[in-house]
Amino acid sequence: MRDIIFEIQDMRWLDWAVRKISPGTPGCFLKAYEENDGKRVYYKLSNYDSYRGVFGHECVNELIVSRTMDILGISHVPYRLIHARITVDGKEIETWISASDNFRRENEEKLAYDLFYDLQKKETESPLDFAIRNRWELSIYQMFVIDYLVANRDRHGSNLEVLRNQEDGTIRLAPLFDQGVSLLFSTYGDEKLIENTDVMREFAVNNYIGSRSLEYNLSLIPKQFDLRLNSLKESDRESILGGTEKILSENHRHKLWEMIWKRWCYFETVRNKKESL
Repeated sequence: MRDIIFEIQDMRWLDWAVRKISPGTPGCFLKAYEENDGKRVYYKLSNYDSYRGVFGHECVNELIVSRTMDILGISHVPYRLIHARITVDGKEIETWISASDNFRRENEEKLAYDLFYDLQKKETESPLDFAIRNRWELSIYQMFVIDYLVANRDRHGSNLEVLRNQEDGTIRLAPLFDQGVSLLFSTYGDEKLIENTDVMREFAVNNYIGSRSLEYNLSLIPKQFDLRLNSLKESDRESILGGTEKILSENHRHKLWEMIWKRWCYFETVRNKKESL
């Protein structure tokens, strides 16, 4: 599998100086990067604190969500998973890290969506209306779908970006990134908690666009709007979860697929009803 490196890599030289704290989550997510031949690669850890070290499965979630979007045909930043030995706060840790390539083109600068909205919005325009005016509705509606499928809790105003070309003034919406706070986030390997998780429940989220209900956001997609999505099939389970048996328990993997598949079936039911109206 080209998106998982199982053989442990010595990456103790990485500097995990960038710390990102997501609202409502314990610990923080450490980041690092390297430059190779003018190309930048970004690395990210799962949740971290000085007492427990690296804990949780956010990096694995990034891979699983990335694979799911590959199947559906949603524009996104591809993620890879690397088994690595790193050093954080002077301690050596063996863990899994998430890797992604720089998605900005030459001469592009990035702006957080919420900042760009504040700078460019009309007086009474909502963040969703603003996206529609800029002809980004397909990307936003596809985002509503994937965020519902994986129960993404962390689509705040900086986890969506606008890319502006400094030379010609063109702007585009960045491909989707940073979906680690999703799926069974916060279970931290607790098998009983995983088993008892209701995969169809409403999760507390901090969406910037739409409402704070992942399910309600599906209703914001106009009926008969062409989402240009490929269908998800039960046979896609292995494509989405393949290789994770060496990282996650079978109970965990089973619950992940239950969440994605049940939520997809619900989404299809909702869309079919809307299209028949």
